[in-house]
Amino acid sequence: MREALFVKQNSDKWKEFENLSSGDPDQLAERFITITDDLAYAKTFYPKSKTTVYLNGLASKLHQSIYKNQKEKGSRIWQFWKMELPLLFFKHRKKLLYSFWFFIIFSLIGALSAKYDSSFVRLIMGDSYVSMTNENIAKGNPFGVYNQQGEFLMFLSIASNNIYVAFTMYVCGIFFSVGTVYFIIRNAIMLGSFQYYFFGKGLGWASVLVIWIHGTLEISAIIIAGGAGLVLGNSLLFPGTYKRIVSLKAGAKEGLKIVIGLVPVFICAAFLEGFVTRHTEMPVWASVSILVLSLVFIIWYVVIYPHQLNRKIKETQQQ
Repeated sequence: MREALFVKQNSDKWKEFENLSSGDPDQLAERFITITDDLAYAKTFYPKSKTTVYLNGLASKLHQSIYKNQKEKGSRIWQFWKMELPLLFFKHRKKLLYSFWFFIIFSLIGALSAKYDSSFVRLIMGDSYVSMTNENIAKGNPFGVYNQQGEFLMFLSIASNNIYVAFTMYVCGIFFSVGTVYFIIRNAIMLGSFQYYFFGKGLGWASVLVIWIHGTLEISAIIIAGGAGLVLGNSLLFPGTYKRIVSLKAGAKEGLKIVIGLVPVFICAAFLEGFVTRHTEMPVWASVSILVLSLVFIIWYVVIYPHQLNRKIKETQQQ
């Protein structure tokens, strides 16, 4: 499409968007998504034109209008979970996908390393942990590590540690995403070798039924935290038409919101690990139900719902 036609078709809409008086967060979110789509098109086909500069500025104004500090309303938290966080998942879906594939690939590498090198698990997990688990297996209680500590103390310890790891993965994205990728690889190799260790002992299915009761939410949240770190790092590496500092501020804020949004997920995972996983003799149907429900929730809230929400917003704009 020629630039003149592109401007003619959209100029009325852009002028309307310049009116930032709307206090409706849903309407502001709709405007922001629409204008960023137009900006992406302009950057692709007219990268050095005044139209691109104009749209860049308008997108920046809308962004500030959405995220500026203002008196919070009672529904603000609900809007964050209902609209803002899912839209961030959609906007940064590629970073989340990169984090997912990094994690899957290096988990497989960890498992293969454990398969072909008997000392690898001890190198990754530590001699004391492997020796303790071997003793538990010999006693007929291979997952005894999950009931060695009181429920509440275990819950607090695991929740605080996982939240700390998630924020660390995010903050380390400032090192041009390399820091985040390092932590993704580290956690993935650890998980792969840990999981293969039980398969090598003939306890693969049993380990899945026990470990993934809490692991489904926990590992999913770790992967998403990796995506948040990539949002921060890539905003520094690839500022696009924005000034690098402007891009960094936006990436830092959006990545932080994603990590904050993961806190309840980590708390739920820690609750399951502290209070439920320790019951290693629970019925198979109960374990499978928790695992499947956790997986369905993650897929729906992080993948399906954001796409549905984005499509709904676009359809509303076209009406």
